[in-house]
Amino acid sequence: MLLIYAQNISSRLQYITKTLLGDAIELTNNKEYFIQYSGTKINYSSETIDSNAFQIIPHGLLFETEIKEQSIDCFEWNGLKAFFKTDADIPFDLFAAGFYLLSRYEEYLPHTKDEYGRYDHKNSLAYRENFLQLPLINMWLKEFEKVSSFKFQVSSFKYIPTYDIDIAFAYQHQPLWLNILGFYRDMLTGNIERVIERGNVYSGNKKDPFAVFDCLDQLHEKHQLKPLYFFLLAEKRKGVDKNISPRKKGMQDLIKQTAEKYEVGIHPSWQSGEESLESGVRSRESGKSMLKKEISILENATQHTITKSRQHYLRFTIPQTFRRLIEADIKEEYSMAYGAINGFRASYALPFYWFDLERNATTDLILHPFCFMEATSVFEQKNTVEQTAEELQYYFDMVKSVNGEFITLFHNHFLTEQPQWLPWRKMYEDFLEKNFTTFK
Repeated sequence: MLLIYAQNISSRLQYITKTLLGDAIELTNNKEYFIQYSGTKINYSSETIDSNAFQIIPHGLLFETEIKEQSIDCFEWNGLKAFFKTDADIPFDLFAAGFYLLSRYEEYLPHTKDEYGRYDHKNSLAYRENFLQLPLINMWLKEFEKVSSFKFQVSSFKYIPTYDIDIAFAYQHQPLWLNILGFYRDMLTGNIERVIERGNVYSGNKKDPFAVFDCLDQLHEKHQLKPLYFFLLAEKRKGVDKNISPRKKGMQDLIKQTAEKYEVGIHPSWQSGEESLESGVRSRESGKSMLKKEISILENATQHTITKSRQHYLRFTIPQTFRRLIEADIKEEYSMAYGAINGFRASYALPFYWFDLERNATTDLILHPFCFMEATSVFEQKNTVEQTAEELQYYFDMVKSVNGEFITLFHNHFLTEQPQWLPWRKMYEDFLEKNFTTFK
């Protein structure tokens, strides 16, 4: 048991110490008890109490209750960026710095948004200080173990392949008007390959190109992987919600077949996340109702309770989105990443409970951060297939080095055998072959 002394046992301190150090800790504000304790201990105060205790001098953030701009100056500590500088056995407040990053403190402050209304990654400390590509908190903890000789709970490396099913089929089960429109558009633009492909699918001579699920099954079985599928189930086709109608039999069958083999989660539609329409409160209530309806559709199709989610386009606002998910009985959330750049949004590579900073309280919602999405590499970072392969391998190696949870996000319609996507599919297959053929 690790004993930590602090003058004030705040909710922020309780949260971050348990998150970073595990359950085998005890917090106390009793000096005598702390001095007499013969086990491993940390003095989290500016007062010298016991020369045998490891000391971290608090920055002050964990004893505040308001949300305000913080003065942050980064410096180097054992080859790593650090901030909230103090002067003790390590030169910064690891707990306060970890809390700042994990709680997404900066996302509660005034900030600019990107074209999709999301928190712009360029606002973030990690981007500005060039550590977005690092699970910095995990790396701090490894270094902390070295300088303190403490041994914390060791996690095991885990890989979870995840897939967002935004458009399950290219032609099958699509509205008739859409296929007719697509046919004439392809004819007028001279895209004869798509005309032939569409015709072959409709005549039954060829499988729908987006229906790659059997091939994915073979990959998962070969490499002994347990994937997670998120289904977009907007009832109304609108804007970026271009999914197949969830009422279509083909879509229902796909969901059922997937749920029989793997875990599935909801991919809340863009429409369900709308909060800034002119109707104000009415629109927010509509969003809540829409979210619950989409979850209900998925539960009816799978005959399972749905407790996992990932936001469409990774579009979420803290704290509103997470509160709405909690109200809808979602227990685990997989959106903690940026949609415009790959990297570690929370600077962490393990699941953690969401801390509602406005309410100053730990919630029961578990966040699963991830660091790689193929669409980001392709469309936002403009990487080639070879560059994406290198990036994917880099993140795999980085997360594995800190015994983290490595989550990848792929889309079925980027893993097809269509000429423009076949190299990307091959890249993914090669990655799995390289890292999981002998990996157990």
